[in-house]
Amino acid sequence: MVLRTVAYFVNGKKKKIRVKVCNPYLSLGLMFKRNSPPILFDLKKSKNFTISSIFCRPFVAIWLDEEMQATRILKIRSWNMSFSGFGKYLLEIPLDSLDQI
Repeated sequence: MVLRTVAYFVNGKKKKIRVKVCNPYLSLGLMFKRNSPPILFDLKKSKNFTISSIFCRPFVAIWLDEEMQATRILKIRSWNMSFSGFGKYLLEIPLDSLDQI
């Protein structure tokens, strides 16, 4: 598994994180995973993107625009049907990985 370091911004503050980059249409994200690094989905263009947390452990979802600025941040609990946000990227961070940031 290849991890890539990406920088993103929350309220003007720069944060860096090591992520696994995945295709949003071929990957299940954090679904069914016990131990996973944070995952970054590249949606190729900005749009409204919906996720669910069925079969997932709790995580933080961050939708990012073209400049990697956070447009929406949600703490997601397990077994919820749908959440949506607008952006070009979606970052999923397992709660147990938050201490690394």
